[in-house]
Amino acid sequence: RELRMTKQEVREEYRQNEGSPEVKARIRRLRRELLRRRMMSEVPKASVVVVNPTHYAVALRYDRHSMAAPRVVAKGRNYLAQRIRQKALEHRVPVVENPPLARALYTQVEVGREIPVELYRAVAEVLAYVFRLMQSDGPVNRS
Repeated sequence: RELRMTKQEVREEYRQNEGSPEVKARIRRLRRELLRRRMMSEVPKASVVVVNPTHYAVALRYDRHSMAAPRVVAKGRNYLAQRIRQKALEHRVPVVENPPLARALYTQVEVGREIPVELYRAVAEVLAYVFRLMQSDGPVNRS
């Protein structure tokens, strides 16, 4: 009984071993912000941004010479989706409205990963449309 630690001692030992919850929360917040900045810097390099009018935006990059499949380079919901869309428009990246595809890509694919096989056909149709338009009259946004 005498060897038991008080609640305060347990709390202090936890902080020494695991770090302060406040510090860990700050580190997580900074890590999220760094990832968001890196992700936003990839939007201008995207081949297309697939959107659901306002809530979702997913930026895809595809180079048939160096990639096996299109890759998600950025994605966001609500405010972040609006920022992705705005950055795409500023850099003349085509924006295509396709709500079911935007939601599927957002929920199924992490940033930096290739799209799953189940979405190949839908993404291929969007990319074919974009590449055709770019060959005919330069970048265009379909939304």
